[in-house]
Amino acid sequence: MTPRKQAGSASADKSAEAKAAKSAETKQKLIDGALKTLIEQGIAKASARTIAAAAGVNQALVFYHFGSVDELLAAACRQGSQERVALYRDRLDKISTLSELLAFGREMHEQERATGHVAVLAQLLAGAQTHQPLAPATAAGLDLWIAEIEKVLVRVLSASPLGEFADPVGLARAVSASFVGIELYEGVDPAGAERALAAIEQLSVLATAVEDLGPLAQRAVRHRLRRSTRSV
Repeated sequence: MTPRKQAGSASADKSAEAKAAKSAETKQKLIDGALKTLIEQGIAKASARTIAAAAGVNQALVFYHFGSVDELLAAACRQGSQERVALYRDRLDKISTLSELLAFGREMHEQERATGHVAVLAQLLAGAQTHQPLAPATAAGLDLWIAEIEKVLVRVLSASPLGEFADPVGLARAVSASFVGIELYEGVDPAGAERALAAIEQLSVLATAVEDLGPLAQRAVRHRLRRSTRSV
């Protein structure tokens, strides 16, 4: 290859890299704009125009990069969930009791509510009822949370007399659904949502009491639970 051709090839490579970097930057702006729109205006206002305005780009780029608004929202859901779960993963890995998990859930809800990120998942879950393309990505985003909570429940229940009677997989889904549902409920009845959170928190009293029982008392609890389970 001649020096001129080598220079031309290098220039083309740099041009391609610059174009790819610009495309990635624009896509990220659109994802950030979608998340901002969901937090501030809700899914009802999440149009190509409003998202592009929030991103500071031309609305035609929504369709150029993602094909549709629903696909953009799905991408935003996946990225948003990945980032939020990663933020709390180390903390979740250190939880060793059910009461700690419940306390963490309350604290996380307060933090995520303040930043609006719980609202994103709640809005997408609501939107998925009528916009079917959102459902798989929203479910995948929720599954990221469920997987982390399930790991905690498997770990802490194994050391609890309640462990052999509980279903960590089902409980992880119930816990996740509860917190997302409370976020939706909070929009129409803040006092009721606060009372629901307080009721969930009260479970930590029962969990702590069971965890603090001595070996004989724990065996008695297990025996009573086995009898109750057989009679159901």
